[in-house]
Amino acid sequence: MEIIMLPAFFHTLIIKDLTTKYSRMAVPVSSPFAKGETDIFIEPSMANRHGLIAGSTGTGKTVTLRVLVEQFSSMGIPVLLPDIKGDLSGMCRPGGGNKKIEERAALLGLKDFSYEGYPVRFWDLYGKDGHPVRTTISEMGPLLLSRILGLNDTQAGILSMLFRYADDQKLLLIDIADLISLITFALENTAEIKGKYGNMTPSSLGAIQRAVLTLEEQGGDLFFGEPSLILEDIMDVRDGKGIINLLSAVALMKAPKIYRSYAFKFSCKLNSVISNQ
Repeated sequence: MEIIMLPAFFHTLIIKDLTTKYSRMAVPVSSPFAKGETDIFIEPSMANRHGLIAGSTGTGKTVTLRVLVEQFSSMGIPVLLPDIKGDLSGMCRPGGGNKKIEERAALLGLKDFSYEGYPVRFWDLYGKDGHPVRTTISEMGPLLLSRILGLNDTQAGILSMLFRYADDQKLLLIDIADLISLITFALENTAEIKGKYGNMTPSSLGAIQRAVLTLEEQGGDLFFGEPSLILEDIMDVRDGKGIINLLSAVALMKAPKIYRSYAFKFSCKLNSVISNQ
């Protein structure tokens, strides 16, 4: 499970640690991330580092994850969170009625403890358990698509030629059917295309086509299409709380190529937004 925090909404927050070296709190936090000899808070400006929550069954990995997500939301930081087991959706409703939770809150010394719901937006590539996630073949581009398809250098170069041909002909590649049609056209008109864009062999085109068909079988026909995902749909704050975007990954985990397609494309869009800040 991976949390993706969106840096555009990071606030300045200086934590209190055990030595009280950092004691200024620029933004109030509803509750600590953990508690030892004193309260321990997380530093949002450091939260874009890689982290790992590990432990055996029943040790509180999911609860720890939820606490992190709720804290970020409270600070106005939107979060994207793949929900692999389907057990995170409850964050949208206030809890209550669990004596163990109340005992734990008392043990931690949490003042004014109350149950609270958080703004949650549900996403699902298959469009069953949330808003559908889409992008077009043209937006994905030949470089990322080559990596997703597992193409070698020669095949990746040919795919780039096909994209260049489509751009010159003002052909918008929206879904997998468009890409297959382009490859079929190239197979039937190799001599015409290679004169301007470079040599391409039928065997390489056939290999690309087989890789695309394999991707389609894993659900690529659902991922590629319109309307395309806009990051502004995710980078949202409601009533001062960052939106918690839950991506249903119960079925998606069974299609690793599509999962990788989503991760690649989202990372590229996010990096583009960050570089323009």
